[in-house]
Amino acid sequence: MSFLFGKKKQAAPPTTAEGIQKLRQTEELLEKKQAFLEKKIQEEIKIAKQNGTRNKRAAIMALKRKKRLEKQLQQIDGTLSTIEFQREALENANTNTEVVKTMGFAAKALKSAQQNMGVEDVDDLMSDIQEQMEVSNEISDAISNQIGFGQDVDEDELFKELEELEQEELDEQLLSVGPSVAPELPDVPTARPARVADQEDEDMRELAAWAS
Repeated sequence: MSFLFGKKKQAAPPTTAEGIQKLRQTEELLEKKQAFLEKKIQEEIKIAKQNGTRNKRAAIMALKRKKRLEKQLQQIDGTLSTIEFQREALENANTNTEVVKTMGFAAKALKSAQQNMGVEDVDDLMSDIQEQMEVSNEISDAISNQIGFGQDVDEDELFKELEELEQEELDEQLLSVGPSVAPELPDVPTARPARVADQEDEDMRELAAWAS
């Protein structure tokens, strides 16, 4: 009958993202149960303490329940560790899948970019560029060269001519200078100053009066 009507189509396997989501939901559920058990354990310890001296049977029953709760709590701890390990493995697998997809996409893009460009084409292109650069340099050198008058003039002759002109200028300056004339000095004064003469006359009078 399966040949006539075809096989039942199998459901698609869950993705890594779906698996991670399910594991996280289970972790949250177990963590809530873990908190509930820890609270119940504290309550049983309290009952055992309250009945330790008055009702030992009730205290013993509370401790037994505490032991069962602790065993359940221990089992949940182990389950949470297993789920956490599995979730981390799925997260790593999901990351690796995305990395592989990205690398495959980049490889296709690189192949598409290079499909119309071969090594020989690149070599030809670089040769053309080198040739054009050489032509450009030759043009620049040709433009920078001086043209016209001055290229066939000997600079040594120009320096010699310049020295002759400078010598002629110096000779003209020497000829234009006349005979040297000594500067006139002021006459030496012969008359004595009036104050000095008056003082000498006064001294002579005093000498004459003393002698008489």
